[in-house]
Formats: sequence, structure tokens, C-alpha cells
Amino acid sequence: MIWTSEDVARDQVRRQAAGMTVRQVDQAVDTAVVRVRETREELRSPVSAREFAPDPEELADRWAALLTEWQRVAAHLTASGAGLYDGDQDETGCAWAREREERRATALRNHAAWTEQQREKRDELCAELWLDAATGRRVRAATARVGLTPNEILAQVAGRVTVDDDGAVSVAPFTPGRTAGLDEER
Repeated sequence: MIWTSEDVARDQVRRQAAGMTVRQVDQAVDTAVVRVRETREELRSPVSAREFAPDPEELADRWAALLTEWQRVAAHLTASGAGLYDGDQDETGCAWAREREERRATALRNHAAWTEQQREKRDELCAELWLDAATGRRVRAATARVGLTPNEILAQVAGRVTVDDDGAVSVAPFTPGRTAGLDEER
């Protein structure tokens, strides 16, 4: 999971607290205290079969994280002497926001790379090829001369196939071997 309860709480409180007064932040702390108590009580009570209800443990963790963050914002306001919360003046909150954004950007980059790999895999082709005896002997002779396996030489041939406008298939003469471009792609 990329976001912990603490990450979500920090982001949520930072957005909600913007422009709030000390009194409003204190009210948010009081509300969070009540919610933490209620969710802990729900955890202690027998579990009822509520199909669409949120997971009480997850909800308790979320409210505990929100309480911690509201308390941190209240302490920040007290320490700074500010009358209103300004997220840009909250160094700790800004640092966490930057870290969260870096993790998000990394996750998006990783997902994009994974998506591209999946797209590339769809384009890959693994084929089993049966050749007649005469063709098989020619391929074995060619592979023996250059020190490649039949699969390697046939992959190099296939990689050089061109099709003209009339649909004619051809391969220009080449010397098979361990070429950086084709071997790195495989």
C-alpha cells in the first residue's frame, strides 16, 4: 500500500485546516477525540454482520491518525503564535507533502513503466517452428558456422524481415552474430 493511515490523515488535515482559526482546530481535535473513542468501543463490541460497513479496525486507525495530526496542527499554531493555519508556514507539513508527492510521482512512473512492459509483452511472439529436413540442415549449418542456436539465428532473420507495398517478404543479406541491438531486446 502506498498510503498509510498517517499519510492520508496528514494530507486530509493539511487541506481541511487551511485558513482555520485556533478555536476551529481545537474543535477538530475534540471531534477526533470523540471519534477515536467511538471506534475503539466499536472494536471491543461483538462484531455485527454489516456487509457494507467500513472495517472497524481500519476506521479506528484512520481516526487515531487524524487525531494525531490535528493535535500536531494545534501545537504548531500554539508554537508559532499564528491566528490562522497556513500550510505553507508549516515546515513539517510541507516536508511530508513533498515526500508524499515524490512517492506518488514514483508510483506513477513505476506504473507507466509496468504498463509499457505489458504492452511490449503483448507484442512479443513465441513460435514453435517445424522445418523440413533440407531447410533444417541449412539452418543447422549456418548456426554451426556462427556459433548461434537455431532460435537465435531465426530470430535474427525474422528481425530483418521487410515487406514491400505489394506484400513481398524479403530479408537483405546479413552476417548473423551476437549483435547488441537484437540480443538486448530478447
